[in-house]
Amino acid sequence: MRRAGLFGVPRVRPWSWQAFLLGFAIVAASAAIQGVCVALGAKLYFAAFIPSIFLVGILAGAPAAVFAVLLVIPLVWWAFMPPFFEFSPLTSAYTDSINLFFLLAVLLIGLADLCRETITLISRGGLKSSGDSAATNPQ
Repeated sequence: MRRAGLFGVPRVRPWSWQAFLLGFAIVAASAAIQGVCVALGAKLYFAAFIPSIFLVGILAGAPAAVFAVLLVIPLVWWAFMPPFFEFSPLTSAYTDSINLFFLLAVLLIGLADLCRETITLISRGGLKSSGDSAATNPQ
């Protein structure tokens, strides 16, 4: 892992085994949090997983975040949608929840990738001025 230089955020190279392991670990921690929420009566199936997708995207990159999404969808279907701990046919409400989560996950992965690139750019010293540009008026 290397440090990005901004807030001391540790980052992992995309497509490395550490990135996918980090994605798996964050999904497992989010599943534990979601289990507590379900035990307390929450009906929001993907609530704990949405921030975790963004976190994986920033720390480990887009491929690991996509891997995390592909882990989360069957996990939630199996463990958190009634009947619990079995795959049952999806109702229209469940498919709507999955589709909404997938849409939010795609947007969050894109945002996390932009944030990751911005952190990299800032840690390298930002944009360098190349002299005159069309946006500046020398008058």
